[in-house]
Formats: sequence, C-alpha cells, structure tokens
Amino acid sequence: MSETIFGKIIAGDIPADKLYEDEHCIAIRDINPQAPVHVLVIPKKAIARLSDASADDQALLGHLMLAAGKIARQEGVGDAFRLIVNNGEAAGQTVFHLHLHIIAGREFAEGHLAG
Repeated sequence: MSETIFGKIIAGDIPADKLYEDEHCIAIRDINPQAPVHVLVIPKKAIARLSDASADDQALLGHLMLAAGKIARQEGVGDAFRLIVNNGEAAGQTVFHLHLHIIAGREFAEGHLAG
C-alpha cells in the first residue's frame, strides 16, 4: 500500500470518517473543504496520478466515476456538483495517490474550477 496519507487511511493506520466504502474505493470528507460539500473519492489501488493509470485501470476509473455519482446523491447534491482530478503538482495535486474531489453546495462562477 502507498505510504501517502490516503494509503495509511485505506490500511486503517490513520482513522477517518468514511462516508462510503466498497471493494474498490473509499470516500472521506476533505479536511480543507473548498465548498460546503467537499468529498474525496480514493481508489484502494495506489495510482500516483491519473496520468499514471494504464489500460488495466479502465474499469477502476469508471467505477470511481459511478461511485462519485452515488456519493453525490447520498450527500444530497446529485444534481449539481463538480468532479475534479488534479494531476501533478503544477495542477494542485498535493497527495500523490489518485483521488477525485466532489465539490458542491454553493454556486460556481463561470470558468471557476475549484473554489
């Protein structure tokens, strides 16, 4: 398992309030939320960045998208949310374990990607 904070959460070494979990991923609230709803969807497989995923990860990536929709509905924002993936440090990625941000609960300005 990855030595990132997400790897440690998945391994159970660091406690977290899991909003969702299945055999492929977990979802937790972001500790530095950018909106009233800010949830991270984290695959259990350690992939550093989206650009590091391979064709073998296609089903997992699709699963993450479907899980994000399910979690957004669970959080009551299923009809209005943003799904963001930061790929690389220059794009704002700070934890190098692929994860999706579900961001919702406020208005987003045109062209504004991640409040």
